[in-house]
Amino acid sequence: MALSPMDVTQFAAVDTARAARMLSEVRSARLSGGRAPVAPRPVIEQSWDRMLRGGVDPEHDCRSGLLSPEEVRRRRESSELRHVLPVLREALLSVADVAHHIMVVADDDGRVLWREGSAPVLRRADGLGFELGADWREEVVGTNGVGTPAVTRRPVQVFASEHFVRSQATWTCAGAPITDPRSGLLLGVVDVSGPLETMHPATLAWVDSVAKLAEARLRELHTQSLERLRAVAAPVLARLEGRALVADRDGWTAAVTGMPYLDRVVLPKSPEAGARWLPVLGACTVEPLAEGWLVRAAVEPVPQGATRIVLDLGQPRRWSVRVLGGAEDWARELSPRHAELLYLLAVHRGGRSAAELAEDMFGDPARTVTVRAEMSRVRRYLGAYLEHRPYRFCEDAELELLLPSDPHDLLPHSTAPAVADGRGSMGVP
Repeated sequence: MALSPMDVTQFAAVDTARAARMLSEVRSARLSGGRAPVAPRPVIEQSWDRMLRGGVDPEHDCRSGLLSPEEVRRRRESSELRHVLPVLREALLSVADVAHHIMVVADDDGRVLWREGSAPVLRRADGLGFELGADWREEVVGTNGVGTPAVTRRPVQVFASEHFVRSQATWTCAGAPITDPRSGLLLGVVDVSGPLETMHPATLAWVDSVAKLAEARLRELHTQSLERLRAVAAPVLARLEGRALVADRDGWTAAVTGMPYLDRVVLPKSPEAGARWLPVLGACTVEPLAEGWLVRAAVEPVPQGATRIVLDLGQPRRWSVRVLGGAEDWARELSPRHAELLYLLAVHRGGRSAAELAEDMFGDPARTVTVRAEMSRVRRYLGAYLEHRPYRFCEDAELELLLPSDPHDLLPHSTAPAVADGRGSMGVP
């Protein structure tokens, strides 16, 4: 029976054992260079390619050391994911237990911080090394429902021998990334796993929906914290003259006076009270206020010298932009979408219109509304060094673009046609 890659999950729901045998044949053929009965799904094939390039052994289970109970507890207490555990438990656990699944929540390092559900399945998970404190990054244990969604930044279901490492072939898992709605950065992954015979084609959509509920809860909590800070800020700002704002510790603005409203101001990672230089505002004084910062702009802007901008895309999951020069150096981690946009502007120094960026990113020049909205967010922190009509880096700024040594690691989450072309120009066939 010839199947396309997209038929695998539906086929598995009808005949689990046969689907598992077929996928075992696909895996064996792919690893030996032989002819497979069906092509792996693209997301699985791309993951297998990463494993082969990275030297992961498909025949031997390789595990790194477990975190100590004290370190697991410390990570739990510092993780934003702790705020959404009630949402995850309520939406996943009752069904998971009946379906002989477990719920696993891992942080952005792939470390398992919470693990709950069916007791017999938990015992089976122990045998796979799916334990509290375990490291389930893709580059450590191969294609799986925790590490692979963290790399691709999208929901992924991994069934039977779609796992790269043979010892995991009796398992099925569906994981979805949870991102910080304030920054777009990865917080971790929620995964529902169990024996392969418990696989259901709707599991992935279910887990993805719950991950989105968790992100909505984080947005709600953030809005509430800004409202509390705004109540403290209002009487303080009412007594001030000139430009000033109050922002939370992540730079999100609660209130302003004497200036247009900014959604966010770029603060140093560890801001301290005193004189600072901040993008957009220039010279400022910064002082703590409740759970945030009071930022007062100087009367006269500080002139900037020659500026060097470093766009660092060299790490598979950690992208940043650094501005060097002027009154003070600063850096900012980038969300996947902002990393894509700045990469495109870096390789097109002459500039790109909104329609051209839409074509570059989506293959559709009509999607200019999305592009303009994202570029508006980029300009909130990099606006002093970007021009528009067309969008481009300022001519007097020195730009350095740092790329990964392996072309496959260039924004691996991205499906943008122009990014794919960039990988090709670096040597990807």
